[in-house]
Amino acid sequence: MAETATYNHPLFSCRICQNPIALRDDLLSKRFLAKSGRAYLFGHAMNVVVGKKEDRKLMTGTFSVADIFCSKCGQELGWKYVKAYDPSQKYKEGGFIIEIAKILKEY
Repeated sequence: MAETATYNHPLFSCRICQNPIALRDDLLSKRFLAKSGRAYLFGHAMNVVVGKKEDRKLMTGTFSVADIFCSKCGQELGWKYVKAYDPSQKYKEGGFIIEIAKILKEY
């Protein structure tokens, strides 16, 4: 049985199962859009399963991305930027887009 970590910082968790997904300290931007609407860009995410990578045409260009899912309940949360083909978008590489509708902010 895995131990549950105790967090001293605000964090975001899965709306369905409350599995911790990302720390507030890893939030890079609140100005993104995803399938269900507004989304956040995080530099790091935890307790997620990364799916198969694929090239996808998004609003700011073509990227190699992989959908991400909650490791506890399997809810699709957003995607991970694997590769940006446009040099001006390289800052997104390795980042995680997580849909606001899929997470809760906890303290």
